[in-house]
Amino acid sequence: MRAREMSLNTTTTISGTGPRRWRPAPAIWVSLLLHAASAVLLTANLQTWPWVLGVLAANHLVLLCAALSPRGRLLGPNLTRLPATAEGRREICLTFDDGPEPEVTPHVLDLLDRFQAKASFFCIGEKAAAHPELVREIAHRGHSVENHSYHHRRTFAFFGMSRLRREVEAAQQTLTSIAGRPPAFFRAPAGFRSPMLDPVLSTAALRYVSWTRRGFDTVSRDPQRILRRLTRGLAAGDVLLLHDSAPVVLAVLPALLGELAARDLKAVSLETACGDELRD
Repeated sequence: MRAREMSLNTTTTISGTGPRRWRPAPAIWVSLLLHAASAVLLTANLQTWPWVLGVLAANHLVLLCAALSPRGRLLGPNLTRLPATAEGRREICLTFDDGPEPEVTPHVLDLLDRFQAKASFFCIGEKAAAHPELVREIAHRGHSVENHSYHHRRTFAFFGMSRLRREVEAAQQTLTSIAGRPPAFFRAPAGFRSPMLDPVLSTAALRYVSWTRRGFDTVSRDPQRILRRLTRGLAAGDVLLLHDSAPVVLAVLPALLGELAARDLKAVSLETACGDELRD
């Protein structure tokens, strides 16, 4: 499998929409300008190094805080809610991270079928390669398969650009070959985002997604508490985060899907909700 990852052409996207031009976020522009100005200042006057060091340290602290802010936009575009058109159709999106998981994912699919709901599954490439039949079943039942990196390393946000590219593109190739369509969306492991991730996603034609609200179903075993977190303030256009690696989700889903029906909200995949924007 390692050899397969290393064989990827890191300059070629396999997403059907083709690479997008990278437009650095304002925070990245400021950081680049600060580094350039610091180099010029040090060249002109070496004795300014304490001031330069302080400014650069502050800049890196800001970037670190941005990386550890899952719903922030300082490092680039971040989909935290569905487009207004989807909101107008009273759509919400259920997203499931960290699968596929043989003990949980099939039951999640059955529950979604029972309530005629669709969802998006952010799959780990390594797990998908181990359980391709589950990925195919997700796609077969009308849900979208999205990119959650290949190995799901907790240190993902601190990777350099080459390693980020390998993680993203290895998962993209694996998921595309199994599901039959390239993922259009990416979510970082634990939601922590590297300042160097955005150009990698642009090359792979992937859009970054976080969430509107999350249930913390990987740390809580109380279905009622998880349900309250997900439904407090729930509205059309929300993106909900759950995990099909957490068995407790099977106790949460029936009540959550029932609540969506009671509020006249329709659960759709990200692909369906954002289809018009993806085509643009």
